[in-house]
Amino acid sequence: MTDVATGEPVIAAYTHGQALDILAASRPETIKACAETLLTDLGAVSVVANRTGLAMLPFMDTVRNTAFHLGEVLVAEAHIRVPERDVEGYGAVTGRDLEHAMAMAVIDAAIAAEHRPGPILELLDAESRHQEETDRERLKKVEATRVQMETF
Repeated sequence: MTDVATGEPVIAAYTHGQALDILAASRPETIKACAETLLTDLGAVSVVANRTGLAMLPFMDTVRNTAFHLGEVLVAEAHIRVPERDVEGYGAVTGRDLEHAMAMAVIDAAIAAEHRPGPILELLDAESRHQEETDRERLKKVEATRVQMETF
C-alpha cells in the first residue's frame, strides 16, 4: 500500500519512516531472521553498496532550538536493488554490523515491493513493543537515580 499524499510505501499502521526507525533500532537476530524468510522468493538481489563509514551525528540544542553536530558515529549501510520487482532497499545502523544493515535493506525492498507484508508487520509490531519496553525500563532506572533537593 502507498500513501497517497507522499507516495511512500505504508505497511499497516506504520509509515515508511516509522518502519525504518524501528528496523534501525531492532535486535539484529530478529531482523536477520525475517530478512532470510523474505529472500527466498523476493527475487535476485543486486548489491549497490555495502560498507561501513563515519556519519555526522546531529543533535538538537533545546535551549537555542538549533541543530548542531555532536560528533561522528560509525555506521554500517547497505543499498540493494531487486530488478525483477523494480524496487530498491536501504538500511543503515550504528556500528559495524553489515549483515544487520543488509537485512534492513532487504526488508525495505520487500516493503516497497509490497512483498509478504504479514511477516514484516509481525516483526515491526514485536520490535516496536520491545523497544517501548526497553525505553520504559531505562526510564525507570534513570528515575531511580533522581535526587530531590530542597531549595531555599
